[in-house]
Amino acid sequence: MKKILLNFAFLSIIFCSNAQNKIISPPSSFASSLASQPFLFSVNTLTAENQKWNIHYSGSYGERASGQFGYDGLGQQFGVKGYLGSRFTLYATASVGFANGGGISSAQQAEVIRDLIGGKEAFGFRLGAGLGLSRDWSNTGSAISRISASFDQLNWRLVGNLRFEKAFDKTRDKLDFISGLGFQHQITNGFYLGFEALGQDLEGFWEKDEAEGGAKVMVGPSINLSPSRSKLSFSLSGGPVFYVTRSSVVPSEAIREIGSIASGNGYTIRALVNFNLHK
Repeated sequence: MKKILLNFAFLSIIFCSNAQNKIISPPSSFASSLASQPFLFSVNTLTAENQKWNIHYSGSYGERASGQFGYDGLGQQFGVKGYLGSRFTLYATASVGFANGGGISSAQQAEVIRDLIGGKEAFGFRLGAGLGLSRDWSNTGSAISRISASFDQLNWRLVGNLRFEKAFDKTRDKLDFISGLGFQHQITNGFYLGFEALGQDLEGFWEKDEAEGGAKVMVGPSINLSPSRSKLSFSLSGGPVFYVTRSSVVPSEAIREIGSIASGNGYTIRALVNFNLHK
């Protein structure tokens, strides 16, 4: 009798555990509705369960703190993001900037990031590293590398980036450090609200002659709308820019998310429309 009761208890535990796993596991239909690029200032990796190829357009405007395009004015960016297989993600952009004082310039960058931990499923923790190249507004080339970490759940997402940049110009810094952090929580179906923070040229904390004018920080709200039955998703973010250190060096024209003008605190705002090619 005891053996029967023990066997029954053992089978009950297994059944309850399997049932609980089925409840907790995110449905595949939900995974397919995840936004490819929900954040504006940090890059997340894709998975085989997430959208495989996407194109996006974003616009930005800044006062005393240029958008991603290196201008204190209006900028536009076109990009592509895709899953290459084997946990590899491609991210490439081409940017055009329109200065407040007149003039047009362009910049490009491309990188490939591979998840080293996780990355086989859309949900859970992922840690990846990548390499790439860029050309900024002054036609200076740079080698870039990125460490990307993210954690996705049914109703919230968290992403963090640490980017290193080495410009092929003796007048630039030996190495630039840029960090990003983003968090979003689902308010209603497909609508997420959170915040983004960005720190760039962080070497300005220990280098008095930092080439981009000093270390800068931006913190602001983040919004993402990802309708489950639509090929389109939308993101909006921005906020005040604080120049936490100063440099006497005239800022360069390196590609910077929140600008390189150290004349005073300002603000930046950016909006993005993403189109999923596979939905």
